[in-house]
Amino acid sequence: MLDYDAEAGTYDARRGGEPRAAAAADAVLSLVPDRTGRLLDVACGTGIVTRRLAAARPELRVTGVDLTDAMARRAAGRLPGAIVRGDSRALPFPDATFWAVTSVWLLHLFAGPADTRAVIAECARVLRPGGVYVTTVDKAAAHDVGSDIDAVLAPRPRRPAPDAADLVEACTEQESLTPAGQATFPGRGQGRSPRRTAADLRRGWFTLLPPGDPRAERFAARLALLPDQERPRPDPEFTLRAFRKPTTG
Repeated sequence: MLDYDAEAGTYDARRGGEPRAAAAADAVLSLVPDRTGRLLDVACGTGIVTRRLAAARPELRVTGVDLTDAMARRAAGRLPGAIVRGDSRALPFPDATFWAVTSVWLLHLFAGPADTRAVIAECARVLRPGGVYVTTVDKAAAHDVGSDIDAVLAPRPRRPAPDAADLVEACTEQESLTPAGQATFPGRGQGRSPRRTAADLRRGWFTLLPPGDPRAERFAARLALLPDQERPRPDPEFTLRAFRKPTTG
């Protein structure tokens, strides 16, 4: 996993900035009922999406929670008084506190299904009856847009996706949450170029190819042979799934 304390200063610029945040927030809110009074954004990062959720729905009382100190500090600058430090696997809130809980670009970070189950269980716990949980699924797969870069990277080692849609659905079913909708949004500004992808390989963004791994260098060398080294390929298309907590036990 990346060092998010070290990444905080450049995180937004490297991941599409405000256009991507706007697309994400619009898609999330399309799945959040208008009556929502309190919303928790789990793993809010720099707060770039969280702030837009709050601005778009002034009636919402939005809270963000993030484990990383540097990320939480940046988020607090955007939403003063609304950001809490905390682990998504042990949320620092009482049961049934929020009408909506979101986790955008979180579940894919974990090592395996045990963490996915723990996060979803916590999100369900703090969700009020009738409330909605919204999360991204299949993030890694969204980046495979069928480009020449994807063809080069196809043989790379992969781990089972901890945010796979079928795993997320199974975990939500364990918590008695039921499907309540789906939305997609473009990862604006996140189309990969060969040169940027090679740099990301060397920084350890590809989970099973840590910095300095000879395999990463071999993939980087193949990427260097592709044409249009600076031209971004198509943006990914991310998927959100929504799940509702029953009103009765």
